[in-house]
Amino acid sequence: MTAANKSTVDSSVDVGDIELRVPAEARYLPIIRSLAATIAMREDFDLDFVADLKLAVDEACSMLAGSAWPGTELRCRFRVTDDTIGMQASALSTVDALLDTDSFGWRVLTTLADTASTRVEQVPGGYRVLIELAKRGRGGA
Repeated sequence: MTAANKSTVDSSVDVGDIELRVPAEARYLPIIRSLAATIAMREDFDLDFVADLKLAVDEACSMLAGSAWPGTELRCRFRVTDDTIGMQASALSTVDALLDTDSFGWRVLTTLADTASTRVEQVPGGYRVLIELAKRGRGGA
């Protein structure tokens, strides 16, 4: 399964991208949240934006960590544009299934982010589950 439309953060890596790879375990989520907040503050987004982005990133990564193979990594890539921070997060799974977009967690995520999508890509030996989100705000000057 793949998405028909191009995402805010695609699979190519740009020079300004920031990527973090951690074990796909809940105990590493504070590191990812901290990175998201640091990026937003460095770009001079307001505190409400920072808080919303941290929660959206946490929710996305929590869902992925819950569906990941034990012992695999959670990969998060952030991309900053003039007024938007986008994130693509992925983890390997043995199941060819999208995350539950009817869950409470997904509703929280889509409330906090301006756009959010999930997809599954087949990779050798399994599947890669991806979540992409974008949060728009007013960056500083």
